[in-house]
Amino acid sequence: MASFISAATSYSVLAQPMIPFYIFYSMFGFQRTGDQLWAAGDSMARGFVLGATAGRTTLNGEGLQHEDGHSHMAAMSVPNVVAYDVAFAFELAAVIEDGLQRMYEKNENIYYYITLQNEDYPMPPMPEGAREGVLRGIYKFKNAEKRLKNHVQLFGSGSIMQQVLKAQALLAEKFDVSADIWGVTSYQQLRNDGMSCERFNRLNPEATPRVPYITQVLTGAEGPFIAASDYIKATADVVARFIPGRFVPLGTDGFGMSDTREALRRHFEVDAESIALGALDGLRQEGKLSGKELAVAVQQLGVDTGKIEPMTV
Repeated sequence: MASFISAATSYSVLAQPMIPFYIFYSMFGFQRTGDQLWAAGDSMARGFVLGATAGRTTLNGEGLQHEDGHSHMAAMSVPNVVAYDVAFAFELAAVIEDGLQRMYEKNENIYYYITLQNEDYPMPPMPEGAREGVLRGIYKFKNAEKRLKNHVQLFGSGSIMQQVLKAQALLAEKFDVSADIWGVTSYQQLRNDGMSCERFNRLNPEATPRVPYITQVLTGAEGPFIAASDYIKATADVVARFIPGRFVPLGTDGFGMSDTREALRRHFEVDAESIALGALDGLRQEGKLSGKELAVAVQQLGVDTGKIEPMTV
């Protein structure tokens, strides 16, 4: 960690800045070395901190000790950290390029925290026009193939984006529900932007009100809005008041456990079936589905209604 701090502020004989990349299991970041990460911010260090095998259900088999579901909340406590939870290679490339420009061309005293996975899945190209949204925190990744009887918006981050994609197909095939998919790369950046807009509006009541970026991009989108990530529900919930519609956050509240990824995602209720159920319940809350219809869906999805709540384990 000391090398991260010193390298960020030192120069070679050729007067070229060092660009440090400090990588670790994500649980060892803003928890176990949290004091040093705060010190890195306080000393105006620059560089990239990479939380590998990130998320509560991604590093399976090692139990509580290594399963991180809260580092993005801890990262929000350091004012000059810029935090991202990326799902695809194009997101990571855009974020690193932006970080290099901001830290080493614009000389901003910030550093980046980026969580990474180690799962094998296809890496698509960046959707046209998505770069700004990737950097600001949210972008449209995939539209529904066709509009069905009911419609929802699904947010995906990190490795759980794969479960969101499966949930989109599941909802269409079994429940006549179409869904658009949004990639959320940074709840922190969306929250910071929303709070900045609120502050400006409070201090400048006669000026044209500023609208948070997430509100802008979602205006006109038909809800409810369902967010799923490998982090605790509070991570997504920090933007709830900026979303123009009913919001259903799903996450991995509770202690880590040793099991397969499939079993852990079912346990924490962030697998495809649980995301589909969250969408259907959002529709029920809006009066678009009945309680009876939802009860039938619970059976079809194979969800155990008597299972222990993850938070209480």
